[in-house]
Amino acid sequence: MSRRYPLSNDPIENLARRRAGAKLGWLIHATVYVLVNLLLVSLSLSSGRHWAVFPAAGWGIGLLVHGMVVYFIAGGSNWHERMVQSERDRIAQNNNRA
Repeated sequence: MSRRYPLSNDPIENLARRRAGAKLGWLIHATVYVLVNLLLVSLSLSSGRHWAVFPAAGWGIGLLVHGMVVYFIAGGSNWHERMVQSERDRIAQNNNRA
């Protein structure tokens, strides 16, 4: 079994791959959202009722939260890295006391 990408010990490379994977995951989620909701809108319009707005709104909230996590919390900022560094500092400080 061959891998497309070799495993790396470089933490920056691993972080870059993880962030790119998260962004690709959101892009796939958004594409499926659009395609499925286009189908639902066409079914809704053919039945003469406008029910497709409800699943689109509910799923849209989930897509929005997914995008915020990927682009603003985990991928677009150093929030996670700052938390990890804070924990490292706290552990080091506790070890120095002992």
